[in-house]
Amino acid sequence: MPFFYMNRWVELLLGLVIVVAMVIIGWASAAYSWTIFGKDLNFLHAAWIFLKGAIFWLIVSIGILLILLGISDLKE
Repeated sequence: MPFFYMNRWVELLLGLVIVVAMVIIGWASAAYSWTIFGKDLNFLHAAWIFLKGAIFWLIVSIGILLILLGISDLKE
């Protein structure tokens, strides 16, 4: 058994703690003014921009996949 083996309940609990902690950090950084060297640290805004970008690239990838599948069907 490897040394990094974790119980499934420990994994679930640790995952839940990490998700809740990140939600609280995201909310707190948006609700209060977190600045370092004059730069705003709004993690919630950064997460929203990242999500929008991920949705954009997912849709572009689906479009490219459909084009490739259509080209593959035309060959047959």
